[in-house]
Amino acid sequence: MNNTKWDEIRLAMVTMKSPPIWKITYINGYETAVDGEWFYHFSEGGYLDIYYLDVITNSADQHASVGAILRTIHLPGMETATGYRIFGYADSFSNVNYL
Repeated sequence: MNNTKWDEIRLAMVTMKSPPIWKITYINGYETAVDGEWFYHFSEGGYLDIYYLDVITNSADQHASVGAILRTIHLPGMETATGYRIFGYADSFSNVNYL
């Protein structure tokens, strides 16, 4: 995924009244701690090596709001039991759907 799409996610979450928390897994396997700060922390270090982003929602209303935003941006990912997973990379064997 490109920097423009990652920035679209970041800016959309920043503008939410109650933004969700998130966690990033990098292609080297490193996982960040769960964080809720989208403006600086999310973009810190750039987006080049993000394997996937987990957006973790805490209520049905927030889940629906976040889902609507992510679908508008049209991202490679899936809905999970705790929110949404957005893929930065996929191998040639993966069948990736879009939100």
